Amino acid sequence: MNQKAKELNLQNTNFVTPHGLDSNEHYTSAYELAILTNYALKNEKFAKIVNTKTTTISINGQAKQITNTNELLGNLYGVDGVKTGFTNNAGRCLVTSTTREGHRIICVVLGADTKKIRTQDSVKLIEYAFKNYQYINIKEKIEQYFQQWKEQQQKEIEIIKGCNPYPEVELEAIPYEQMPIKQEEIKDIHIQIEAKKQLQAPVQANQEIGTLTLKIKEKEILCLKISTQKEILKKDIHNYMQDFLQKHLPNLLINSFV
Repeated sequence: MNQKAKELNLQNTNFVTPHGLDSNEHYTSAYELAILTNYALKNEKFAKIVNTKTTTISINGQAKQITNTNELLGNLYGVDGVKTGFTNNAGRCLVTSTTREGHRIICVVLGADTKKIRTQDSVKLIEYAFKNYQYINIKEKIEQYFQQWKEQQQKEIEIIKGCNPYPEVELEAIPYEQMPIKQEEIKDIHIQIEAKKQLQAPVQANQEIGTLTLKIKEKEILCLKISTQKEILKKDIHNYMQDFLQKHLPNLLINSFV
């Protein structure tokens, strides 16, 4: 469990017991529970189990029906998991996954005094998120902006003493296609590119020359590298000779016939 927590970069999570009962060194946070839940839901068997309201199992040959303790499952539109929890120190806890129109949110409520309060708080958070946030295709926005920038600005990047005077550039892969953004902040989305105007040859392939940043107001949401696609070698004496001949040979030939 702790190894998986490290892989998921959960910096405020540590496990010491398999059952989750209170221990000073057994802890996590609401945010990191959401990350862990998002990872776990990619497992189809796990996702099916936490979305099951009731099932029948066999104990010593006797059939017994068991019921999911998630009070929102089957009672709130879109809820498809995940887990209730309670200890004396943790209070009443509920991690909820809700999927509507293909979009999922994960809500985590910890430390509630009663089951009723954790239910009410979870419903409020879920409904608030779906009401106030809208999914925006940021991949499309970024790709359009970057393509326009390439058409207008790419040839302004000079390769000093390079065999090719201008670089071919590419953008780092965009990690996700859509992003939930507060409806009132959609108008505040802006993209900016900062790139070097000059590079000294030789230039390596995949050499970083700038960044594309997506911000909402002044808050940075995403920063992507802009890099060269191919290696550009430094000119040698043969290249300079070739440049000279290409530039002056036509005039020399004309003058020789005059």
